[in-house]
Amino acid sequence: MKDKITKLAKEYFDDIVACRRHLHANPELSFNEHKTAQFIADKLSDYGIKHTTGIAETGVVGIIEGKNPNKKVIALRADIDALPIQEKNDVAYKSQNDGVMHACGHDVHTASLLGTCRILNELKEEFEGTIKLIFQPGEEKFPGGASLLIKAGVLKKPDVELIIGQHVMPDMEVGNVGFCAGPSMASADEIYMTVKGKGGHAAIPHKNVDSVLITAQIITALQQIVSRRANPATPSVLSFGKVIAMGATNIIPNEVKIEGTFRTFDEFWRKEAHGLIKEMAENIAKSYGGNVDVDIRVGYPSLDCDYDLTARCKQYAINYLDINHVVDTPIRMGGEDFAFYSKEIPACFYRLGVGNAKKGINSGLHTPTFNIDDGALKIGTGLMAYLAIKELQV
Repeated sequence: MKDKITKLAKEYFDDIVACRRHLHANPELSFNEHKTAQFIADKLSDYGIKHTTGIAETGVVGIIEGKNPNKKVIALRADIDALPIQEKNDVAYKSQNDGVMHACGHDVHTASLLGTCRILNELKEEFEGTIKLIFQPGEEKFPGGASLLIKAGVLKKPDVELIIGQHVMPDMEVGNVGFCAGPSMASADEIYMTVKGKGGHAAIPHKNVDSVLITAQIITALQQIVSRRANPATPSVLSFGKVIAMGATNIIPNEVKIEGTFRTFDEFWRKEAHGLIKEMAENIAKSYGGNVDVDIRVGYPSLDCDYDLTARCKQYAINYLDINHVVDTPIRMGGEDFAFYSKEIPACFYRLGVGNAKKGINSGLHTPTFNIDDGALKIGTGLMAYLAIKELQV
């Protein structure tokens, strides 16, 4: 089976590279992936794979039935949306949509899954069970396309027993993959605050309530929640990346807006921290004569990779690639809406190396120069097909 999959991955490689480059040149933002969804549907039709479109508007789900299709049902997932970033790469397949770019590798995920489903469809008489192919919109935008697809029943009829996904990793050399069992990625919540004071001339601060000063005190003090209140065994991050104070050198504004993120792995601590953030910010603002509106928007949960499933997939990867190309990856504080699936059924989310230092392909995710070594598509396509077939045999 390994030899058959490897041969097909090589045979379909040029087509999958072309798919990825088409997707890269034509990126679409979250929940607006209409042309992307049509491209996926057209490819599935070309491959002779049954599929349904319009799930959560732009989601596409294909299905491949092997022999005895009710024996076991598993799912494979790829996200399809892009980011609001202006691409700076000088390549033939550079984004044609101004201010929009596949800077997180979702074009790679989508093209890889298209190659994987083509391989699986070719081999469907050689395995038992059913494979759902989930092309999911809106990973980059709250509330996350995964949550919407789950509500729409993507894991039902037939009921899915487990799910596997992959994500590009630019600081891992092409040819390698990585696995992390258990808690793997953090929850991701958005924090919005409006600090309110009394504006006026900066030369007479005693007649004002300084919203900028209050903001500075809040941002500084809130770091105690992570450094002094969080259990050291539970990694947490509280960061503020946007502060807007529309004053001037001689004007103290009436209000300041702050935006940030809170991330952790413990759901009980997550809820407790939300309360502490709100309480501390309100008390600080009050002590300075102002007030603050705190809006904490609960985002993606933490991603838990099932220990048993991940251990099996890691061993499959060793069998497919060899032990020198399979590594253990550390937990990450980044968020991923694949986590929603992991709260419903056993999930495995692994990393696909796409970097090539010798070729200068090493830009990070969410940067305007992100790119990949195309060789990763051959590995991503073949390995996922191998993982799926091996898991159907369990």
